[in-house]
Amino acid sequence: MIIIKNAQQIEKMRKSCALVKQAHELLARTIVPDITTRELDETVAKFLKSKGAKASFKNYRGFPKSICVSINEEIVHGIPSTRRLRDGDIVSIDVGAYLGGFHGDAARTYAVGNVSPAARELIEVTEQSFFAGMKYARVGHFLHEISAAIQDYAVSRGYGVIEDYVGHGVGADLHESPEIPNFRQKNRGPKLRAGMTLAIEPMISMGGHEIVIQDDEWTAITKDGSLAAHYEDTILITNGEPEILTL
Repeated sequence: MIIIKNAQQIEKMRKSCALVKQAHELLARTIVPDITTRELDETVAKFLKSKGAKASFKNYRGFPKSICVSINEEIVHGIPSTRRLRDGDIVSIDVGAYLGGFHGDAARTYAVGNVSPAARELIEVTEQSFFAGMKYARVGHFLHEISAAIQDYAVSRGYGVIEDYVGHGVGADLHESPEIPNFRQKNRGPKLRAGMTLAIEPMISMGGHEIVIQDDEWTAITKDGSLAAHYEDTILITNGEPEILTL
């Protein structure tokens, strides 16, 4: 875990995170029924290259593509392919950008065309569970207060919280300590300090928390086949309100 105190380093983090934000804005305009997930991957890869950045996920631990694209019951780490999005799908996309020695990381779940009210509510609850956690992303609080708030919000609305994947520190390395669960812990975790840069990422399902890994050894799906959504932002802990760098 690093604590960024140098203003120059913080500004570099802001720049890499700004590219992630812009990539998601581009995706929001690009996602339509019948587009392939490979086309979405190529769109982001081309955009990042045009800005002098690299896709954080490409070849990371062997991942073959630039973004993760996970559809419907897929939770995370879906590999872009010739698969086409269909009207009514929901699609979670995780984007990482590496620029100037620092990574930015954020995920969103998008509605494809006309989705069901239940699917829209899942997307909304997943996003709002992140902001429930943000109430505790302040100096003097403990990391696992964020975790508890995320779970409490999602469960209170009848949703399941995926427990096999967690958030993480982010900065010069894509995944740094500490791990950031989206569910209650027995201990309080480390005390939050100004300069911490964290990727908080609730993964919420309409059913249970159990998962299955597909044959590609990457794509995680809900065991019960229920829809899942993913929301992530990179944040900076400050002496006041948290700065959400990718929003």
